Amino acid sequence: MKSLVIHAPLDLRIKESVASDPGPGEVQIAIAAGGICGSDLHYYQHGGIGSIRLKEPMILGHEVSGHITALGEGVEDLKVGQLVAVSPSRPCHDCVYCHEGKHNHCLNMRFYGSAMPFPHIQGAFRQVLVADQAQCAPADGLTAGEAAMAEPLAVCLHGARQAGELLGKRVLVTGCGPIGLLCILAARRAGAAEIVATDLTDFTLKMASENGADRVINSREDPDGLKAYEINKGTFDVLFECTGVAPALAAGIAALRPRGIIVQLGLGGDMQVPVQSITAKELQLRGSFRFHEEFYTGVELMQKGLINVKPLITQTLDLADAVKAFEIAADRTQAMKAQIAFA
Repeated sequence: MKSLVIHAPLDLRIKESVASDPGPGEVQIAIAAGGICGSDLHYYQHGGIGSIRLKEPMILGHEVSGHITALGEGVEDLKVGQLVAVSPSRPCHDCVYCHEGKHNHCLNMRFYGSAMPFPHIQGAFRQVLVADQAQCAPADGLTAGEAAMAEPLAVCLHGARQAGELLGKRVLVTGCGPIGLLCILAARRAGAAEIVATDLTDFTLKMASENGADRVINSREDPDGLKAYEINKGTFDVLFECTGVAPALAAGIAALRPRGIIVQLGLGGDMQVPVQSITAKELQLRGSFRFHEEFYTGVELMQKGLINVKPLITQTLDLADAVKAFEIAADRTQAMKAQIAFA
């Protein structure tokens, strides 16, 4: 089989390797679609994310779906030929945080395509993947591309859970990449009364408008676009911060009402935070990291037609064109979610 391996910044190679057979409780999957995530782009462009650096070649990818080709002993409720979305979340189920139900904080997490531990956890951008049956969410009725969107959708469903009650709330989303747009979809599904979104490119803002935002603001062309929302100590109840960039966070905090909620999803490295404003307005800053059970909820929401991710998939390229796919994925003037077809 072929897999997609990052060796160093801008050194992405297609490598041949031998496919494995499934063991007890496992399934073998012919990967059909894989979405390029922001973390994949960081590894490709910079060789790491913040202080996390590549120390050995690593297969990228954690947003994948595919068709089951073989079942291991004891596997039930799945069948050969079935399309499944594969969760990259692989907690140990035995550490203190797993026992507390905080699986996304597992001390022994084996999350696909992560250089956080060493040896690195190899990713899922490969033609054949063996996964635990518990990782596989049946995706009957979806396309492979939609099923591969379950992972970023789960990130945003977890973020919406961190935000708490959204019914009737006024919501600000800073950053309109895939996570920002999926936060818009999640907030709208949860009953948000108004959603305003900010970004720096007209392409992403147009997509935000087409996918649930009531108003969009180009912060590059209109740097004071949020000023009107600062009147009377602020307007918004909830901020989904999806850039990881200090100016976006500061602008969002200025537009939040007292006792508003900040959900920080963007990962751009450490940054300066306006603590004085957070204190004076009694704001709550809540982190949001990965997901676990939300993965399966996301698949069900897509299957029921309650969340439509199809418009976010802007390009699908063959595995042979992987480098081109990564270059396109990094271009926010033309790409929202670029995917790779492995079949």
